[in-house]
Amino acid sequence: MYLKKTLALIIAFLMVFSVLVVTGTEVAAEYADEIIVAQGADAVTLDPYGQNDQPSSRVRVQIFDTLVLQNKDLELEPALAESWEQIDDVTWEFKLREGVKWHNGEDFTAADVVFSLPRAIESETVGYIVNMIDPETIEAVDDYTVRLATYEPFAPLLAHLSHPAISMMNEKAVEDAGEEVNIQPVGTGPYKFVSWDPGVEIVLERNEDYWGEPAQTQKVVFRPVPENTNRTIEVETGNVHIAYDIPPSDVTRVEEDENLTLYRGMNLSTTYIGFNTQKEPFDNIKVRQAINHAVNMDEVVEAVYEGVGSKASGPLGSNVAFANQDLVPYEYNPELAKEMLAEEGYNEGDISLVIWTNDNQLRMDIAEIVSYQLGEVGINATMEVVEWGAYLDRTANGEHDMFILGWVTVTGDADYGLYALFHSENWGDPGNRMFYKNDRVDELLELGRKAQTDEEREEAYYEVQEIVREEAPWIFTWNGEDLTAANVNIEGFELHPAGHYRLKDVRLALGE
Repeated sequence: MYLKKTLALIIAFLMVFSVLVVTGTEVAAEYADEIIVAQGADAVTLDPYGQNDQPSSRVRVQIFDTLVLQNKDLELEPALAESWEQIDDVTWEFKLREGVKWHNGEDFTAADVVFSLPRAIESETVGYIVNMIDPETIEAVDDYTVRLATYEPFAPLLAHLSHPAISMMNEKAVEDAGEEVNIQPVGTGPYKFVSWDPGVEIVLERNEDYWGEPAQTQKVVFRPVPENTNRTIEVETGNVHIAYDIPPSDVTRVEEDENLTLYRGMNLSTTYIGFNTQKEPFDNIKVRQAINHAVNMDEVVEAVYEGVGSKASGPLGSNVAFANQDLVPYEYNPELAKEMLAEEGYNEGDISLVIWTNDNQLRMDIAEIVSYQLGEVGINATMEVVEWGAYLDRTANGEHDMFILGWVTVTGDADYGLYALFHSENWGDPGNRMFYKNDRVDELLELGRKAQTDEEREEAYYEVQEIVREEAPWIFTWNGEDLTAANVNIEGFELHPAGHYRLKDVRLALGE
């Protein structure tokens, strides 16, 4: 009898234990510990103030936080700053979040803001985003209060402070890293940096001491996959779980795959072909206008983008505040283009040019089509593909004739979409790689920054767009639409119109 009771107890215990083990295993295995993300290029730098490129930003928004957060609806929310108050036309006060830890264990305080903002202002690449702030006015009122002032009234200040490039940094971490600050990022964000094998992968791990809700996934890995279709293949085969910027040609393929989800939505980007306006013959407005007339952009957009996004008529997309919707696209008229070139003394074969692009198939396709169309009006045009990092450096140095690039109006405000690209103080790395200069444009851009009403700002920015359209430092090309493919079991992923997707709430459910 005793033996039977003992045996029954042992069996019961084993049954309970097995249930606990199975249940525990199911809970532990419900979601993957790792998410792998593919994007078109490797990061350039993990120092927020080092470069303002999208591949870098997409990694850095996982590591760093800004004072203000811009959500997917372009609304501004508290982040490291819990609240703010405008004291007068130029003075702002920010109350900081307490209890925030840097990844190196230090406390986040007002001293970090006082260190970060002047460093951002001094940056050659991102300084234009916050150079309306007078660095002499940035002060810590107490450990969790910061006050600052702009030189003049500046309406979109909060939007600019939400820009990922204006993330807060820790002084001790920057000093400890020295010249390697670009590869040793220390932030307050939901993920911590682990390693970077250039051209292969960047590995991040969950920050267990994050001030907000912790990240859903233990590890996130970013992999550069330059070939567009290869990113689609990688997500199809399960080698990656999320693939950014899939090509328009793969939209149907992704939509018809029951194992994938397609995320798409109009974004804040525009793609353009820029002229080096300081080089002959591109210093001649009539030549630039003629080249715009020589390009059939409807054909380019249809052939390359296949119904994704829309043709651009000016420098801003329709979803950007103060975008001028009345601009008329350049008419495709090759005969007029020939006449205009002849009037400026250029006959067939007189102009030879090279269109630069990075290793991006869509841009390479655009360059090939445009080169052919320019050949139809007697311009000898060829394409050259330049590695991404060198591409940014060399276009910033003005070594190019023409180049294809995109710009994301990250703040959603016309100031950001126009000031960096067309103000003459921003020649080169900050954004004006056309080396374009127009005194009236400079004046209007400065007026738009300090105007007190939306009506004044709209008037200034509308005129800027009209001048830019007329003087054509670009071939106006395409307004962008995001296309991201993901494993059907990915949960919590959301697009952001600015193109930097935050992955804190993303997780991968494991299949049966």
